Amino acid sequence: MSDPASTGAVRHANKRGAARLAAVQALYQMDVAGVGVFEITAEYEAFRLGKEVDGALYREADAQWFRAILTGVVENQKTIDPVIRQALTEDWPLSRLDSTLRAILRAGVYELMKREDVPVAVIVSEYVDIAKAFYEEDEPKLVNAVLDRVSRRVRGEGRGKDAS
Repeated sequence: MSDPASTGAVRHANKRGAARLAAVQALYQMDVAGVGVFEITAEYEAFRLGKEVDGALYREADAQWFRAILTGVVENQKTIDPVIRQALTEDWPLSRLDSTLRAILRAGVYELMKREDVPVAVIVSEYVDIAKAFYEEDEPKLVNAVLDRVSRRVRGEGRGKDAS
């Protein structure tokens, strides 16, 4: 039996997963530090993706996927944010979410809206896992619920039962 880690598909997914995590971190950094997309992309590609930083090794990431998410979120943010707002409850405006959660949702919604080549279940699962890396409470459930609502609206498919 062959080792699943030796198949290209599994490694490809891991590199994309690492790219998604790095993109969320970069979006967060852009939000809190006001750094531009070109500077942050150059920094991550030169010093973080697949490199050791402060004793922690960043997994090798699909740099093209990382760039696509980052530039896609920046270029489409005026479209993405209202979609997120619609999927949130009225008592939780987008501005009330912390920067990390906003970054996760923006990246996930970008992929749902613009990357129809990636299945909904993969996108939702990946970003819920990223939320679990940062949060222990209800935030991963919020990410799941928002991305599920958005996937139903923009792709006509979701994981839960349709409320309408």
